[in-house]
Order: sequence, then C-alpha cells, then structure tokens
Amino acid sequence: MQRMVAKASLLLMVLGVVLLLGAAPAMAADPPGAAPAVNSASSVFPGVTASHLGGAIGAGLAVMGGAAGIGRIGGSAVESMARQPEASGNISTAMIITAAMIEGATLFAVLGGFLAVLK
Repeated sequence: MQRMVAKASLLLMVLGVVLLLGAAPAMAADPPGAAPAVNSASSVFPGVTASHLGGAIGAGLAVMGGAAGIGRIGGSAVESMARQPEASGNISTAMIITAAMIEGATLFAVLGGFLAVLK
C-alpha cells in the first residue's frame, strides 16, 4: 500500500512540474501591441526566472515533505495509542513536540525558497 501511495505522489509531482513548465511560455508572453523583448541569452529560462522557478519548486517540495513527515508521525502515534492506551499521554506529548520540530524545519525551508524567488 505504501509503495502505491509513493508512486502516486511521485507521479503527481512530475505532473505538476510538467504542467508548470508547460504554462511558463504562456505566462511569459508579451501583451498585445507591445514590442517584443530582445533577449541575448540563449537560455530556456531567461534572466532570473530559473531561480524563481527553483525557489518555488523547492518551497513546494519542502511543504510536501513536511506534510508527509507529520502525517507519518500522526499515523504511528495513533497506532501506538491503539496498542497501548495507558501510554497515550506520553505518546501524544512526544508526537506534538516532534511535529512542531518538523514544522519549524519546514518553515525555514519554505522561507529559503521564497527568498530565492524574491532575490
């Protein structure tokens, strides 16, 4: 079951990147009646667009990783509480502390991605 979920999430990530890259030329189009911009760089992503795209993808991957980690912690905690109900207080305390640490690391990663976009 976990392999199927992992394959489905990997497929969704690849599909999201493909859709994002497919929409990039349409978003970069010149407005009607404007003179076309001259670009001397022979890059697929002119200017700083590559760093913007990398920062946005990095922030998204950080959020997805943090969500997967917190979900896994929550699932394991619920399973542990079901096996040993008398230890549920200790388990939930450890779960909340660990989830807060993961969320803090995720926040720093997202801020790093946004800083790359705003650069």
